[in-house]
Amino acid sequence: MALVTSKEMFKKAYDGGYAIGAFNVNNMEIVQGITEAAMEENAPLILQVSSGARNYAKHVYLMKLIEAAIEDTGLPICVHLDHGDTFELCKSCIDGGFTSVMIDGSHHSFADNIKLTKQVVEYAHAHGVVVEGELGRLAGIEDAVNVSAENASYTDSAQVIEFVQKTGVDSLAIAIGTSHGAYKFKPGQKPQLRFDILEAVSKELPGFPIVLHGASSVIPEYVQMINANGGKMPDAIGIPEDMLRQAARMSVCKINIDSDLRLAMTGSIRKYFNDHPDHFDPRQYLKVARSNIKTLVKNKLVNVLGCNGKA
Repeated sequence: MALVTSKEMFKKAYDGGYAIGAFNVNNMEIVQGITEAAMEENAPLILQVSSGARNYAKHVYLMKLIEAAIEDTGLPICVHLDHGDTFELCKSCIDGGFTSVMIDGSHHSFADNIKLTKQVVEYAHAHGVVVEGELGRLAGIEDAVNVSAENASYTDSAQVIEFVQKTGVDSLAIAIGTSHGAYKFKPGQKPQLRFDILEAVSKELPGFPIVLHGASSVIPEYVQMINANGGKMPDAIGIPEDMLRQAARMSVCKINIDSDLRLAMTGSIRKYFNDHPDHFDPRQYLKVARSNIKTLVKNKLVNVLGCNGKA
């Protein structure tokens, strides 16, 4: 099995009423935990890399890890750039073997977003790579993405046809109430996705794959694990998994998950050191972290995304 684009994945997902998991990767243990879970559940998979992950681990190391995962699991895997913000970054990833890129021009005006996105699409399509664009802005902080609640905005469904037609993008990330990072909603707040916007976008673009960013659920188990072992994370509520499953049954074909992976890894390592203060072998504490990431991903594949058995 070789690297694939998301084109066929999304067509099957749209028709089948499920979504593909797009999991952010930063190191070997995260790649292994995700791909082992997907192999056991026979699920299609998108591994996505942010500019921050690329700077941390280096492009070549991440690509070789993903190539090893394909050889080890035999799964169809798409490698995706998460939140590319310049043509140059997208071009570098395309030239370096990525099969999918996101160009996030949502911080620009509508006209400039179209111009930038179209530029990336033209280069990507000439190299057999697919492109995700974005309309609307999600609040929150994650890697280089930092948008205040005041500057966040829902997607305007009246703009989607013009944007897709003028840019030629293959999928579209929209803002319907999700947010980046682990601090989504305070206790007492009621998370609510704007399914009316999703439905309106779906009517404007029938059959077109929609993407949700900022869709981690901030699993309380891992927040509590961090805080019980020396952490100081405030209580927070993520996106309820039943809402994500409902979105996956509609036109959402790709759901991004990053913060939950970070929480699982951090909580696992904190607990391991608290339980074994005299240990210093990274193979031991990273093995536990990898195992918990695998458990988390399996739950997402089966109970949230519904893509198990679809590889």
